[in-house]
Amino acid sequence: MTGLTITEVVIPDSVDAPNARDFLACIDVRSAVWAHDSGTRDEVRPPEEMLPGWRKQEFEPKRMLLARLDGRPVGRGIAEHRPGDAADTAWLAVEVVADARGRGIGRALAERVEDLAREARATKFIVYAPCWRVGGPRLAAPTGFGDVAADTPETRLLQSLGYRLEQVERGSRLALPVDTSALDASIADACAAAGSEYRVHTWHGATPAEWRDDIAHLLTRMSTDAPTAGLEEDEDPWTVERLLADEALEEGSPSLNLVAAVEHVPSGRLVGFTELNAPDDRERPVDQEDTIVLTEHRGHRLGMLLKLANIAHLQRVRPGHPRIITYNAEENRHMLDVNEAIGFEPFVYEGAWRKDVRL
Repeated sequence: MTGLTITEVVIPDSVDAPNARDFLACIDVRSAVWAHDSGTRDEVRPPEEMLPGWRKQEFEPKRMLLARLDGRPVGRGIAEHRPGDAADTAWLAVEVVADARGRGIGRALAERVEDLAREARATKFIVYAPCWRVGGPRLAAPTGFGDVAADTPETRLLQSLGYRLEQVERGSRLALPVDTSALDASIADACAAAGSEYRVHTWHGATPAEWRDDIAHLLTRMSTDAPTAGLEEDEDPWTVERLLADEALEEGSPSLNLVAAVEHVPSGRLVGFTELNAPDDRERPVDQEDTIVLTEHRGHRLGMLLKLANIAHLQRVRPGHPRIITYNAEENRHMLDVNEAIGFEPFVYEGAWRKDVRL
């Protein structure tokens, strides 16, 4: 295409660094795409908040491309993979601003990020693509849970490139604040159901030293215990060293992590946790991050207890945010039951697509 250039972005040490221009342009593209497609600014993130994730290259190698049309930033592409034994999988993404769509920019970026994935020796490509359209012909997930619009530019592009739909995720949101008396009563009910063998701990910021090993173990289990349907995502191992490195990079982010974890009292080990990420700007929503209860400790309403306890924790420590946003696989009925009981309501569905390639 005449006037289209695609270049790789250097990840700067800070947003004020001399080489940060292209990174900032990519974040602007992301913000424009999400604001236009969703009709809200809920998913818009400032560059200071996005940069720490891009600097986690040791354990989460990733590369970013910037597309310019006649010199104007109009799109970005992402290729991420894992080091070591899990390097056979790559997670790819492409975003193009609304007024530049329909000109082949998305396809050009998709082909380029696939090239990056092949350079990393990946043979399985995974794409998560939000679907904002409701109604019309639908494409059902092979899991039997959920569907996406069958006739959209992103669906047609992914299918033409050889991707197949494997899973649908639901985006849900909970209006804040939750009534304190109702929240306290629900927590008391969940505590009674859990029984005396389980105890909840909360903290914000860095993980307390006594829980680092357990949190690293739980983060590793997140990559294997959560439903992934036909995506067959590999284990993503965490160690205390990786946890400390991750938290050190997040120290510079204008947001706060809030954690509720549950201890199995007889063993003295954490067997579940949930995490919220609250931006400094209290007019913005809070992101629900990982939630897990180890399989061998399920059936005690610990997932419900953890989520309720962390909402209460959030409202004590960082009141004023308008809502919490979370994403769950449509077949993860247990967690959806928990969310729906708390009051989360769906607002978007996201297709998870897979493509297998040969090197």
